[in-house]
Amino acid sequence: MEVSSPYRVKVLVIRLSSMGDIVLTTPVLRALQTQLQGEVEIHYLTKQSFAFLLDANPRIARVHTFSKTVQEVLPQLEAEQFDYIIDLHNNIRSAVVKRRLKCLTFVFDKLNWQKWLLVNTGLNRMPNLHVVDRYMATLKAFSVKDDGLGLEYYIPDQHGLLVEHVNRLQQQPFLAVVVGGAHSGKRPSPTVLVDWLKAVDHPIVLIGGKDDRSDADQVASQIPCINWVGELTVHQSAHVIQMAQVVLTGDTGMMHIASAFQRPIVSVWGCTTPLLGMAPYRPHPASVVVEPIGRKKRPCSKLGNRCKYGMDHKCIDQITPEQVLSAIETSWAQ
Repeated sequence: MEVSSPYRVKVLVIRLSSMGDIVLTTPVLRALQTQLQGEVEIHYLTKQSFAFLLDANPRIARVHTFSKTVQEVLPQLEAEQFDYIIDLHNNIRSAVVKRRLKCLTFVFDKLNWQKWLLVNTGLNRMPNLHVVDRYMATLKAFSVKDDGLGLEYYIPDQHGLLVEHVNRLQQQPFLAVVVGGAHSGKRPSPTVLVDWLKAVDHPIVLIGGKDDRSDADQVASQIPCINWVGELTVHQSAHVIQMAQVVLTGDTGMMHIASAFQRPIVSVWGCTTPLLGMAPYRPHPASVVVEPIGRKKRPCSKLGNRCKYGMDHKCIDQITPEQVLSAIETSWAQ
């Protein structure tokens, strides 16, 4: 089926969570806005806690949110009278929205069976495609094409770093280190992070959320660095990444923000792997992927919340300081 766009098109894009996944939908928004014929009005449905990621995105006419259940926002969505729904989440909640709105819908294939096979049997039936490319495939009926421009991230005016922060960072090139991650299997232990950073001969800036402050304090007590973990907003942390010479990060939302800003990324992988389709998307060419050697059972889990070797010996902690230092210096030199 091929869809021909009318003069005015109103589209609802659904991605309810999380930070990285929402950033990864930005090429879809750009394609809809720039390649559909006529006047295109894009709306976006997400959880209230993630709406700030889209507030400054110029491609979106309106962000619709809910706190607990999608029923909160259904009357508002019905009133908009959308022409199409692009469901990039594909779960029970998005199904409720689709049933209620009753308009032409295009749904992202999550490949849950293929992911289950890879995690539980080691059998790789995943397509050799990034999740962004699979998001874009959801639009094939519209005959849009990948423009090759990668991800986007917009920091709202007045929401970036304070002037004193910017002035401090501009003094010399620095390594931005993302402390933490949504799940334990995606973040190194503080002692391991210290070992990784001991030999780094560049200024270091630590960023992360409030929940990561304890780990960051342990690192900062042993490594000379600027420790802003728990002190900055997500937008301010993104601004740090935008200014960094190189970004060291796990499989996190900040990794995808670094891709959007085209910063060289050293991405370290533990219980998840790039085979699941979530590697940095169209990153700076100096970017390097680092994975533990000899961990043949990986991926341990789809989300990084379990390790087949036990969380006391989790995969990401098996990455050596030599691997990390080599990757940082390779990225730095380019």
